[in-house]
Amino acid sequence: MARAKRHYLPGYAWHITHRCHKRELLLKFAKDRRRWLRWLFEAKKRYGLCILNYTVTCNHVHLLVLDCGERDVIPRSVQLVAGRTGQEYNRRKGRKGAFWEDRYHATAVETNEHLARCIVYMDLNMVRAGVVGHPGEWSECGFEEMRRPRERYTLTDCRRLAELLGLSSPDALRSCREGWVEERLGSGKIVRDGIWTESVAVGSEGFVAKVKERLGSRAKGRRIDEADEAFQLREPAFPYAGVSGGENGPLSLENLYFWNICRVESDG
Repeated sequence: MARAKRHYLPGYAWHITHRCHKRELLLKFAKDRRRWLRWLFEAKKRYGLCILNYTVTCNHVHLLVLDCGERDVIPRSVQLVAGRTGQEYNRRKGRKGAFWEDRYHATAVETNEHLARCIVYMDLNMVRAGVVGHPGEWSECGFEEMRRPRERYTLTDCRRLAELLGLSSPDALRSCREGWVEERLGSGKIVRDGIWTESVAVGSEGFVAKVKERLGSRAKGRRIDEADEAFQLREPAFPYAGVSGGENGPLSLENLYFWNICRVESDG
């Protein structure tokens, strides 16, 4: 199995997306989505992964984490969760072959209003897919965990997330987050936005420029573009449609992490 390129930067929040092989609905059953979550909890316990949000769909996953500076925590965690989920599924089904696409994508997100936008974008994934009318109706997501905290296997660090958003407490986070979701649902603006799944970084112009500077030679050929209410560090595109279809848009080989690490016809 090829090694991942490690250019996670300490102190940054990272939005990670990973798709099932050939968009197969390998996570269509709740028990399989919950196994992914169980292994995510194991990664949190084993490596100290700081989880800010997540959504598990039927054929891809979204994960928002914070790099707290511990070496390799994020890639090791993704490797554990993806590897064990795929192994268990294949063993149980008598299935052979890849469970995940070889590559997962990571985008650095500035921890202010851009982080709030990313969270809401993740929360509304299954609404965009037309599966539910509200994120509270989908069990395998951070929004539902926030509304109905678990006594065991809690995944998200709501206190840390509140701090990153400049909010006073998890209760304040809950109130604001529900308001953000309702506002977005009311506006009808819940379409797919590729900046969260196709960029190296999203935030203010200064933040994106800083990410590019810190990446050094690894950012060669990447440009800073202004998007809707944000700037993004874009990547040289390569044809990905043969595997993932046109809707994914151009993804870059440069920022994709190599590991066998969902959309019921949703988005990215």
